[in-house]
Parts: sequence; C-alpha cells; structure tokens
Amino acid sequence: MQDPCQIVRKSYGDAIADDLRFVVKSVVGEENFIDMHPNRSNNYCCGGGGGFLQSGFKDQRLAYGLTKDEQIKATKADYCIAACHNCHAQIHELSEHYEGHYGVVHLWTLICLSLGILGPNERTYLGDDLKDINVFHPEIAV
Repeated sequence: MQDPCQIVRKSYGDAIADDLRFVVKSVVGEENFIDMHPNRSNNYCCGGGGGFLQSGFKDQRLAYGLTKDEQIKATKADYCIAACHNCHAQIHELSEHYEGHYGVVHLWTLICLSLGILGPNERTYLGDDLKDINVFHPEIAV
C-alpha cells in the first residue's frame, strides 16, 4: 500500500493511513496485505506527485523513485496498491524501469473487483491472477 503524500503526510496524517489499511485489508484479506516499512506518515514518496510526473524531468524522477522501488521490492508483494493516480503511474514506471516485476493496482479497482462490478474493459492492466475474478459484464446484464 502506497501512502499518498498529499492525503497522509501533508493533510490527515496516520489516521487516514489507518483507514486506507482497513479498506485494503477488507478487500484483499488481511493475510494478503504486506505493509512497507517505513509506512504511514513516514512512508517514502514515490517521486511522481506534486506535478513532478508531468514535469519533463523523467531521469531525475526515476532516480528519486529508486528508493520507493527498493522499498516495494523488499515486501516481495505481487502488487503495490496505489490510491493516487500520480503514485500509480510513477510506481508502474518504476517497476518497468527497475525491472521490479510487481504490478500496480488502483485502490478503486480492487474495491470494484471485490464488489463484482469491475467490467472486462477495466481489467486490461491486471495480472492473470485477477482478470477473471467475479467478472461482471454490464453490457449483457439485465
């Protein structure tokens, strides 16, 4: 679970980080949750927020994100969950650039997947282990 800088460190603090963990554990099961260390207000920034993702300084952004990539790899998790779109895009690029071999999934995707309402066209970036879980086909639902 990537703790988004804006909402955790710069706004609501550890209370909102604990709320995020409650939601994630409720969706994926506590036994499938692996926390990064450090975490919550002390979690490392991914390097893509605050407009840096769109700044044009790709090499610097990826170099800054190396610490996040190493932190994720240390968990040996198959996926990193991102609640922030900038974090998702940056972490996905870090995984490809540094050959992390971990997927990145939006928090909303997991919530929808757990509810059985994630459509087939919204699954294209998921790994094979998640693509067919509770498939909902809104185009054929009555």
